[in-house]
Formats: sequence, C-alpha cells, structure tokens
Amino acid sequence: MFEHHSQKVLPRPKFQRRVLKYSLVALGMIGVSWIIGAAGYHYLTHPHLSWVDSFYNAAMILGGMGPVDPLKCDTAKIFASFYALFSGITFLSATSVLFAPFIHRFFHILHVDNADR
Repeated sequence: MFEHHSQKVLPRPKFQRRVLKYSLVALGMIGVSWIIGAAGYHYLTHPHLSWVDSFYNAAMILGGMGPVDPLKCDTAKIFASFYALFSGITFLSATSVLFAPFIHRFFHILHVDNADR
C-alpha cells in the first residue's frame, strides 16, 4: 500500500494521486454516514421529519454539533444516541484516512538517506 522505508520517496504526481484516492475514500465514508443518518431521522422520527430536516440533523450530529429538532419518540432517541456514537468514530476514522498519506510521507522522508531523495 505504502512504499517501504528502503524505497525512494514517491514522486510528487504519484503522491498527489494517492492523496486524491484517500480523500475520496474519506469523503465516501462521511457521505455514507450522512445518508444513513438522514434516512434514520426521516423514517424513525414521529412525526416524520422532512428530508431536508433529516439531512440537516444528520449533518449536525456528524459534525459534532448535536441534533437540531427535538425528538419525541423513544425509537428516534435511541437511533440518535447510536448515530452520535457511530458518527464520532466515523469522523475520526475518516480524518485518519485523510491524513495517512501525509503522515507516511513525512516519516518516510525522515528515514530516507539524503542520497536517495
């Protein structure tokens, strides 16, 4: 996946493609989580929230701000609790995926001989 410490540092164009690939994976993780949250808020609240309100509530929880609309039924409250935990883990995981190429490149440069750069 990443080059071994005995290999040369990846050239900039290949590194940029790697960053793009990892950025798309991180964006996909956030996007799928956002859709799960919006669907949960739309279908599990009573009365049903509109898609826009569901999307907004899911975005606020995924971003760490908390829900906007008060939840009246127990099903929605349980969903929101688990979704908040899931969102926190997803956000941290997506951030890790996004920064992995940069951190690897930094440490790789530190371990490569000057003649190999």
